[in-house]
Amino acid sequence: MARYTGPKTRICRIFGEPLLGNGKYLTKNSNPPGQHGVARKRKPMSEFALQLKEKQKAKYTYGLLEKQFRNTFKDASRKKEATGEVLMQLLECRLDNTVYRLGMSPSRPGARQLVSHKHITVNGEVVNIPSYRLKPSDTIGFKKKTFSNSGLTSKVTRKQNNITWLDWNEAEMKGTFISLPERKSIPENINEQLIVELYSK
Repeated sequence: MARYTGPKTRICRIFGEPLLGNGKYLTKNSNPPGQHGVARKRKPMSEFALQLKEKQKAKYTYGLLEKQFRNTFKDASRKKEATGEVLMQLLECRLDNTVYRLGMSPSRPGARQLVSHKHITVNGEVVNIPSYRLKPSDTIGFKKKTFSNSGLTSKVTRKQNNITWLDWNEAEMKGTFISLPERKSIPENINEQLIVELYSK
């Protein structure tokens, strides 16, 4: 599956947020990329530019390229509920994102690699598709061989308390996808309404 492989620090400096890492480099240089950095005079962004930037932020955050993101939006627009909220729900129920949210990997790229390399199971079956959409009551865990690999399991961190739609069993190192998240529960700083307006043109 295609993924972004370009410079990560540049992307984080464009948005001023640690979208693709822990953000330690932003404390040293948070200016936008370019030769003149902060001294460069920038024109006020147009409505279209703001909408496009918000879409780009969502794509980089969840690790999708344009075609996959557009298809996800089309799926969201077919639902009766608010398109923006459904879009965020579909992005959150991806397997790679859920592995990251559960703390099984410290980053989304790392979670994607765990899935692609067949270390993750869903309901006891190995799934190696990062975009696999989870359903309520699905259980996520490590493959038996991976479970005994301390090099991988030692990187497991505790699930964040605000991720209420997931449950983590530390003893068994398994997680459960309880339900689709409400928009207010998703911690990402994304204005999905701007994305809806962009694709509605």
